[in-house]
Amino acid sequence: MDSPVPPRPAQPRTRRRDRHGRGMRGPIAPPQVPLSVTRADAFVDLVYDSRDRLERRWPQLSEVDFLVLEVPGFGPDDGPDADTDEETVPLGRVVPAAGGYRDRIVIYRRPVEIRTKSRDERALLVHEVVVEQVAELLGLAPESVDPRYGQE
Repeated sequence: MDSPVPPRPAQPRTRRRDRHGRGMRGPIAPPQVPLSVTRADAFVDLVYDSRDRLERRWPQLSEVDFLVLEVPGFGPDDGPDADTDEETVPLGRVVPAAGGYRDRIVIYRRPVEIRTKSRDERALLVHEVVVEQVAELLGLAPESVDPRYGQE
């Protein structure tokens, strides 16, 4: 009579390949590659690039907070006193200092993205909106805030 063979104790196996023999799957792109940057992150980078570019000429902008919101009317800076215009959707706005908050410039991401087709167009429009909002905050003409305004 054959005696049954006792089962071997379970040992953890290191898996070297997936079940189809293709090897382990990994991320499509490492984090430092632009493929892993979301549209929202890329937009915030454009806003901060414009801010940094203007801050070299206007150092007082270091005391201003720059915010990016998806759309107007749904953020913490859009209270009942927010300017509402029924015909146009704002691309950005200035929120004066109040209640312990510093001056803020808000840029709305979705309205800007809808009006542009490429990343270059988006970068130009973001910079124009930032310049316009800084000009409004400082009480100056956009051309005096950035001499290249409207020329690019």
